[in-house]
Amino acid sequence: MDLGLLLLRILLAALLFGHSTQKLLGWFGGSGVAGTATVFELWGFVPGRRMVALAGVSELLGAGSIGFGLLTPGGCAVVVGTMAVAAVATSPKGFWAQKGGCEVPFCYGALAAVIGFTGPGRWSLDRAFGLTGWTGAAWGVGVLAVGLAAAAVPVAGRARVLRAR
Repeated sequence: MDLGLLLLRILLAALLFGHSTQKLLGWFGGSGVAGTATVFELWGFVPGRRMVALAGVSELLGAGSIGFGLLTPGGCAVVVGTMAVAAVATSPKGFWAQKGGCEVPFCYGALAAVIGFTGPGRWSLDRAFGLTGWTGAAWGVGVLAVGLAAAAVPVAGRARVLRAR
């Protein structure tokens, strides 16, 4: 079980690292802040550059937290919230990524939620520092609640921008 959780955490962290550095640095074929800001503004997230920076840094911090298993519920909540916002923005194109839909952010957010329920496992910095009580249904529900509540702020701002257009 612990090996599976470690692999899940590392794989998700690696994907989130790539996802965030595409936005922030233009790595892995990404558009960087300027190019991504244009897309964000089309989606109704303004000002685009600031929103890209917020999303990218949130994804990067969440990746670090999950990958190292450090303050895991917080990192999971950050990823759930950030990916919920991304899923809302891409959902008009359907679910599947092939059509530009919300499959990828849904998957990343769902994996973070799962880790929020299970905790990071024995091979984590949380465990090394004695932070072992952060698992179970209550923590998972808390991760979802905090993440989705935080996502409501940019989603509401986006809705106002799109209505004004």
